[in-house]
Amino acid sequence: MSTSRTTRRPHPDQPGKRVINLSLSTDVLEAARQLDINISQVCDKHLRKVVRLEQEHKWREEHADFIAAYNATVDAEGLPLDEWKSF
Repeated sequence: MSTSRTTRRPHPDQPGKRVINLSLSTDVLEAARQLDINISQVCDKHLRKVVRLEQEHKWREEHADFIAAYNATVDAEGLPLDEWKSF
């Protein structure tokens, strides 16, 4: 007799989820529970925001030389196609 385990497949628009251990301050956790706050949802939403901000920061750091060079070129030569601007 074999036992098969069924796994829930995520909706195509939603990424999969994974169970993890997380340490939270006891007082905040209790207050969130009393307010019926979905802790997983809030943590996921906030972590997504933090990850996005860190990725943007990392991208700006990695491309800082190019951005500085481009800005210097624009300062010296103006914007590309600026002479055809009609406004």
